[in-house]
Amino acid sequence: MQVQTEADWVSRFADDVIAEAERRAPGEPIVCASGLSPSGPVHLGNLREVMTPHLVADEIRRRGHDVVHLLSWDDFDRFRKVPVGVDPAWAEHIGKPLTSVPAPAGSEYPNWAEHFKAPMIAALAELGIEYRPVSQTQMYTSGAYRDQVLLAVRERAKIDAILGRYRTKDKPVTEQDDEEQYFPYKPYCSACDRDMTTVTSYDDETTELTYTCVCGHTETVLLSEHTRGKLVWKVDWPMRWAYEGVVFEPSGVDHSSPGSSFVVGGQIVREVFGGKQPIGPMYAFVGISGMAKMSSSKGGVPTPGDALEIMEAPLVRWLYARRKPNQSFKVAFDQEVQRTYDEWDALERKIADGTAVAVDAVAHDRATRTAAGPLPSTPTPIAYRTLASIVDITTGDPSQTLRIVRDLDPTRPVSTLDEVRPRLDRAAHWITTQVPLDQRTRVREHADVDLIQSLDEHQRESLRLLLQGLDSHWSLDGLTDLVYGVPKDQAGLPRDTKPTPELKVAQRTFFALLYRLLVGVETGPRLPTLLLAVGADRVRKLLSD
Repeated sequence: MQVQTEADWVSRFADDVIAEAERRAPGEPIVCASGLSPSGPVHLGNLREVMTPHLVADEIRRRGHDVVHLLSWDDFDRFRKVPVGVDPAWAEHIGKPLTSVPAPAGSEYPNWAEHFKAPMIAALAELGIEYRPVSQTQMYTSGAYRDQVLLAVRERAKIDAILGRYRTKDKPVTEQDDEEQYFPYKPYCSACDRDMTTVTSYDDETTELTYTCVCGHTETVLLSEHTRGKLVWKVDWPMRWAYEGVVFEPSGVDHSSPGSSFVVGGQIVREVFGGKQPIGPMYAFVGISGMAKMSSSKGGVPTPGDALEIMEAPLVRWLYARRKPNQSFKVAFDQEVQRTYDEWDALERKIADGTAVAVDAVAHDRATRTAAGPLPSTPTPIAYRTLASIVDITTGDPSQTLRIVRDLDPTRPVSTLDEVRPRLDRAAHWITTQVPLDQRTRVREHADVDLIQSLDEHQRESLRLLLQGLDSHWSLDGLTDLVYGVPKDQAGLPRDTKPTPELKVAQRTFFALLYRLLVGVETGPRLPTLLLAVGADRVRKLLSD
């Protein structure tokens, strides 16, 4: 157990968070937090913002502690720009809260924020992530933060002084810095609902606030009653730490520099709100490899929902669980996804036979279950690359797919496709959306008679040996032995002969010939899978003149 604690980053953070929570508020629920802005598609990089505290909170929950993972939806943030692919007319809504902006055309949701929250909510449910959602629109407009807003405004000079510690002469003060420096609250205009406002006067005793807007509207309100506005970000974030009692919250690497929101927030939460900064690891960038344009066009960057269409939830969780937050990694949408699955399956075999390294076993456990129980998994996990090849060759025909899957391992026959789902469906989606048509496999309709008739006797013999062995080798392992064994047989070598450079050349030459005769090119899916998919009768027709 000690090895696990030392090796596993989640356990280490859980140790620190539990100890810190006991120092702060013994016996109280431990609060972990995340924040997401539904200003557009919530992408796989944003998922790390949620997955990191989820894994830590889940470990704390497994240890029997009362813990809550708060997910703040920053849906009261301003609408900053119109994304690519959206009607440019939406520019008229720039400056409004995200919950006041109409959803994109054709959406079933009531506003922009709800439209982009929905797919992430669905993905989080599939990933087994337990959290308590917090809408910042609801918190601000209900007056929940009223005392905190009044305190921040009253202490605006102190906030200005804190911000001033990070201003430099060679770094010009931006308009946003100026707003934070002199007034940390931004009203939304009651006439146009935008935040293009400037506070012109404020009375600390009466809380009377006057603002003007670029639309021409001027208004005087009582801040003690006003709920159509919010604290600027560098004040809003530390306010929430204190309000919610957050002990653990990660943030992106962009928050680690001097003067960043996290650094400044640590001083504001102590000196203004009387709270404490959470334990906050910086998490690194999550990259993408090879996403097809047909998918990325939906939003420019792939989302957790996109990943879950080609990968099972435990595998997606594993990608985040096995890497420390400060380690960057890539989520594969190209051929690399097959190798990722191979690695995952190899780990599962090691766990099954007890040879897995402790830290790898722990990461696998975090990927496959939570404190609430195990996540759904594929009952019979056939290799992803095999399933992808089968779907590719059969174009997804269920009866043909079942025939091939049943023949893969006669000792453990599959009776229905449900036994290989959801992995089969993920592989099918990958083939149909991420693999270009010119890379798909197309089995010949008829034999290439000209090519067969041009073969020399050695090549003809190799085909005869293959066809003679089909029936007795008709399984994935059997056909693997057969296709590698034919060149050995022709060389008069035992089947268990280790390949020499000469033998490898002979095998590659034989494989290329089979690919040309079966699919018209010199490469393709693994030959044993291809032969199973084509079927013995059709193989005989394509390899005979």
